[in-house]
Amino acid sequence: MSRINYKVIKNTEGINELCFNYSENSAEAQAILDFINGRQLKLVGRLDGAEFVINPDDILYIEIVDDKTFAYTKSRVLQLNMGLREVEEYLNSVKYFRCSKSMIVNIDKVETLKSLSSNRIDAVLENGEHIIISRTYASDFRKVIRGDYE
Repeated sequence: MSRINYKVIKNTEGINELCFNYSENSAEAQAILDFINGRQLKLVGRLDGAEFVINPDDILYIEIVDDKTFAYTKSRVLQLNMGLREVEEYLNSVKYFRCSKSMIVNIDKVETLKSLSSNRIDAVLENGEHIIISRTYASDFRKVIRGDYE
């Protein structure tokens, strides 16, 4: 469970101070620390012989197709030079969720959910594309969507 407390303190020194307290190093805490320290992850993807820097926030989902890893954004499909497990470990964030053996979805890009037979979930992304959350991962996906990360 997370609790957010903050207060604005007026001081004459002109120094801003930010205190961040956490009880254990989690993906959520690390993402906050990375943001505070200005470290933002980037991926490199290839398309038509050119390399593009990808901001992970722009990724809708990442999928394995024919043993190749692809990152899907609103405007491009870029091939990554990493396996799905490597990408998952690199991103290491609560906003990316393994939704099947071959796919990771950016939870922030999910707009609607519909329960399907066999305990699967049809997730519609902000670009209108449908992806299926497999039954193996559906229960954990529902917990993450509710904010229950543990």
